[in-house]
Amino acid sequence: PYEVILLFSRCKSVFYPVTCEISKCSVICVQGILLDEASGVSRTQQPVMPAGYQPPKIVVSSWNRRVSFSETFHLLHAKNIQRPQLKFKEKVDNSNTPFVSKIFSKPNAVKPLPSYFANKHIRKERPEDLDVPAALADFIHQQRTKEHVDDMFSHPYQYELDHLVMPESLKCKPDVQMYKSLAESTCQFINTLDDLVALNEKLAKMCEFAVDLEHHSYRSFLGITCLMQISTREEDFIIDTLELRSEMYILNEIFTDPAIVKVFHGADSDIEWLQKDFGLYVVNMFDTHHAARCLNLGRNSLDHLLKVYCNVNSDKRYQLADWRIRPLPDEMLKYAQADTHYLLYVYDRVRADLYDTGNGQPTLIQQVWDKSRDLSLKKYVKPIFTEDSYMELYRKQKKSFNTQQLAAFRLLYAWRDKLAREGDESTGYILPNHMMMKIAEELPKEPQGIIACCNPTPPLVRQQINELHQLIKQARETPLLKVCAQTNTIYLFCELRMFFLSFVFEEEAAAAPAHLTVAQQKAHSIMGSFENPFRMVQHFSLVHAFCQVALCTYSLTFQNSFSVFTIEGNSHFQECQV
Repeated sequence: PYEVILLFSRCKSVFYPVTCEISKCSVICVQGILLDEASGVSRTQQPVMPAGYQPPKIVVSSWNRRVSFSETFHLLHAKNIQRPQLKFKEKVDNSNTPFVSKIFSKPNAVKPLPSYFANKHIRKERPEDLDVPAALADFIHQQRTKEHVDDMFSHPYQYELDHLVMPESLKCKPDVQMYKSLAESTCQFINTLDDLVALNEKLAKMCEFAVDLEHHSYRSFLGITCLMQISTREEDFIIDTLELRSEMYILNEIFTDPAIVKVFHGADSDIEWLQKDFGLYVVNMFDTHHAARCLNLGRNSLDHLLKVYCNVNSDKRYQLADWRIRPLPDEMLKYAQADTHYLLYVYDRVRADLYDTGNGQPTLIQQVWDKSRDLSLKKYVKPIFTEDSYMELYRKQKKSFNTQQLAAFRLLYAWRDKLAREGDESTGYILPNHMMMKIAEELPKEPQGIIACCNPTPPLVRQQINELHQLIKQARETPLLKVCAQTNTIYLFCELRMFFLSFVFEEEAAAAPAHLTVAQQKAHSIMGSFENPFRMVQHFSLVHAFCQVALCTYSLTFQNSFSVFTIEGNSHFQECQV
């Protein structure tokens, strides 16, 4: 591929013969450049733009941002990790029953704890433990439960939070205390009961501390809180909540102390996780997320607050890590520590800004504190499966299914929920939503078709492929409803509306003076409705409610894909009217 070519090199107007070995394509390129220069064309010269021309700005986003090697994300996960649920002293309750608080003692109580929570015998009593027939056992258990139903589902600290007032220390502008650098701060890992008790005693002497949680939800039906981070002005603590899950209730003494401010950021989920896993409740909380919203900072994330107030770029390389890993790598411990290390300083800064924005008045601070208190009243609600649960997910997907596809979706939803509860796995691990929608839409005739709809195929789908095949086969046997009864539906609505409107006008006419004609009486009722519009709203609300009851009673089936209605017993409408 190489040839010996004789070239001439020009130097000070003298040509020297030069012999070298180069490729053919290089010679062509060099010749092209020399010819351009000889003709007066320069390839390196910038084009001449008209006066006032502004070059377009390059928008940097996630798709074209240059990322250095130090910013790569670490998706740490552990496939073969032992399930921490197996070590829990109290088995995880995935039953299809409402959540009942785990609290059994109430520190800092103004109103005593209801007897249902204090009596462990009543709380742990199950129908199968009674030495009577099963049907009678269920009846006895229901009767005993009715006596405590109000207490079972109430917030244990409802009374204390309702009567809580903002501390005087929050009503004045704070003195901002600078944080220590991460290198200078000490971080203690708490994984024994003695260390947890010592931490509780230390925090009881503080005026405020910052809290954050790390949660895992992919390999658990209800999710697991894996870590709790707590920071004071001087030191940081990381609590292994998997190891101390049954002992975390000890911290209720400080979490419910109204004299101590608990600083969170975005505590919506944290409040629920504390109740669900540990029976912990929070009294006197300040949420910096609501402070950021009140200050209109544009972005309300903790990353943005750290950048604005601390000039710190938070490290998010481990935000998708599996926090069940034990022992935790040093990098993940540093990441967890940083989540609360700067939060008390941010707490001081946002309060100072709220005070200045409020013209020296604590009005805005009071608003943030009130929102934080309302958030503390939030109660965890366990997902309950019903026959219509699948419809909520179906509406969110904005799909139009026929009766067979909808039947398949309903059966798959029920199968997934049952398997997830029994195996303590998330529904996303059993069968993700988009795969379930794909299977219901395609209605595969063979097991291989079901697997083809899943990429990658979830492990339990491959294991339960025969059962799934039978569910799809059952759905395909559902008859397709193509009865075009849209006119009957319109007729039904019109008849219902006219019937109730006539009833309304007759009632209003009866209240009108008797000497008026029928037309005058109706006009009188219409004028009365303008004077009291709530009266007509009540009537039309009654019409709307009756329409819904009638449509459900007479088995109205609505199909979005065909805009088709099927009404059974439409001939009985006259009986309904009577």
